[in-house]
Amino acid sequence: MLSLSPETISIEIMSIDTYKLTSTEEPTDEVLSQLMREAAEEARETNAEATQRYFEELRRAAANIR
Repeated sequence: MLSLSPETISIEIMSIDTYKLTSTEEPTDEVLSQLMREAAEEARETNAEATQRYFEELRRAAANIR
């Protein structure tokens, strides 16, 4: 018979802070949703920055042509 006490049981609750992409466990729907939201936000920010740099470069190039 197996006897378990509360001190010997360790259950790790999966959260966005504890999940590792290299984990062999599938993320919960909540963790996956949070990961996707964070990735989308980072992509939006990166895209906005790249777009701003692109148009700044275009303005500089246009100013040099004049």
